[in-house]
Amino acid sequence: MPNKLSRRAFFVGTIAASVMLSHPAAALTEAAARQLVDTVVSDVERVVSSGKSDAAVLRELESLFVRYADVNIMAQYALGADGRSASASQKRAFSDAFTGYIARKYGKQFRDFIGGRVEVQGTRQIKAGFEVKTLAYLKGDGPFDVTFHVSDKSGRDKFFNIYIEGVNLLLTERTEIGAMLDKRGGDINAMIADLKKAG
Repeated sequence: MPNKLSRRAFFVGTIAASVMLSHPAAALTEAAARQLVDTVVSDVERVVSSGKSDAAVLRELESLFVRYADVNIMAQYALGADGRSASASQKRAFSDAFTGYIARKYGKQFRDFIGGRVEVQGTRQIKAGFEVKTLAYLKGDGPFDVTFHVSDKSGRDKFFNIYIEGVNLLLTERTEIGAMLDKRGGDINAMIADLKKAG
């Protein structure tokens, strides 16, 4: 069984990574940002409670991630400064590998999420869009703070980061990717190969 912090990270990460839903291009509003979080929670509950096999659920989570997340921006951030030296083909390969990695890492514990819920507490405007504060619950676990950051800078309403009790999940992934790259002596292709098997 994962510890409490791991369960929380997997729970929220699955919400973020699986269904970063987008809407037709329009000016992002506070109501739209709040509705996005409500929709995400509903869709995650549908997926994890579907009764499908683990493999089928993971495929569906990855499919939703590919469809709704701004994968390129997320991957670009996760790769960090090392991305400046990457070729266009390496960036595409990394983005594809990152997608699978996120889906596996945050989806494989999905059974722990059944019966969980997220309640929106409030929304406020921030420089990059809107911040949606929530309380998240897991079965057998007390409520914990989760903050969603939503933006329409890509032309669609999307999540671009999530914080669990102040912990920046996207920055955490950037650190993980950096460690993998360091292990490979800065070889991006070798790190991508490792990433395809990680998670």
